[in-house]
Amino acid sequence: MPIHDQGYRRYAGTRAPRGRAWTVITRAGMRTFFGRRAFLGLLLLSWSQFFVRTVQIYAAANLPQAAFFAPTPETFRRFFSIQELFVFVMTVYVGAGLIANDRRANALQIYLSKPLTRVEYVFGKLAILMTLLLLITWVPAILLLIVQILFAGSFTFVRSNGYLLPAITLFSFVDVVTVSTTMLALSSLSNSSRYVGMLYAGVIFFSRALFNVLRFVTGASTLSWISFSVNLDQIGDVIFRLPPQYDTPWPVSLLTIVGLIVASAIVLERRVRGVEIVA
Repeated sequence: MPIHDQGYRRYAGTRAPRGRAWTVITRAGMRTFFGRRAFLGLLLLSWSQFFVRTVQIYAAANLPQAAFFAPTPETFRRFFSIQELFVFVMTVYVGAGLIANDRRANALQIYLSKPLTRVEYVFGKLAILMTLLLLITWVPAILLLIVQILFAGSFTFVRSNGYLLPAITLFSFVDVVTVSTTMLALSSLSNSSRYVGMLYAGVIFFSRALFNVLRFVTGASTLSWISFSVNLDQIGDVIFRLPPQYDTPWPVSLLTIVGLIVASAIVLERRVRGVEIVA
């Protein structure tokens, strides 16, 4: 029986460029969710407002008696306000288990034992949630703007409101980055995706309820910065050049959002490790 030489051989395959390992995690996560009927149903439901707005824009452009449906900059701001419900549900459905499930299965050790850094792992998970949230915020909002141009047959509305495109893009990314980093940080704190989902819901609803109580007691809305969702509302109004709904100066709301993102990054840096370190 011949004995073949099993010594060292040069690797003949292709080498993936450094810094792209996170894309493997993102692609795998996207395939997983798009393979679920429940997710596809949720995605379709989250586009329901887009379809309703499209009909309204069509009616406003073709029926004189429906002129009151004509879009304004405030229409796009209201679009994001209504979409926040779907953003919340999608964030819980997709984001709660992104890291929690890996912690439960002790998969972090496997991920980080490969040529994959912690930053790439976190960014890969973050890209999954951000991409799916942009699919229900930025994408339909931009398409609504395109629909308005097509049905109106001119660029008059866009030229008159030239800030709308950057406003839609900026607010979409501020909203999605804030929500995604917060959820990912919470997901890294537990092995249970259900617990993470309840914790995220608690953060959203408790902070809002606390603000409403303080608003009732003080008779003013200067403490709106303590509410997670209200800060985003305040920034959204400023970006769309609308009067702010609350008395808190918008720079305070912006600093609160930035602080929340930084705090989430610190939590992720401490919790995403290949080996648990017990202090």
